[in-house]
Amino acid sequence: MPLKSLGVDHVGVAVADLEKATTTYRDLLGFEIAGGETLETRGLAVRFVTVGDSRIELIAPTRADSEVSRFLAKNGEGLHHVAVRVHDLDAALRDLKARGAKLIDETPRPGAHQTRVAFVHPKGAHGVLLELVEHRREPPT
Repeated sequence: MPLKSLGVDHVGVAVADLEKATTTYRDLLGFEIAGGETLETRGLAVRFVTVGDSRIELIAPTRADSEVSRFLAKNGEGLHHVAVRVHDLDAALRDLKARGAKLIDETPRPGAHQTRVAFVHPKGAHGVLLELVEHRREPPT
């Protein structure tokens, strides 16, 4: 049985300087910035960019030991993850674990905009960090 996905939620891009990236996406590329927030517990600051009916999440570290700090040190700026929206994150994680998927998270963690998120390891998804996202309310536009 396939994963019960509601579609691609967003594409995450790791950036070293959130303000500079925001200026690039807004002023140079002409996209709308649709809000952002700081996730203190994860050491991240995020901004969402509206691209038609889709979104790009700009992600920057707020401290040296965040998950994105390590990514930037190893890979530099660029594509960080693809996020897939699911209705029931707990059920999706149970199902993936039962199938033998290589998970980073077996329990959800807090995400931006009051979401719950969990990650599938890139080694389990052909080199792509896959984020599963459950919205507690409709995603912001």
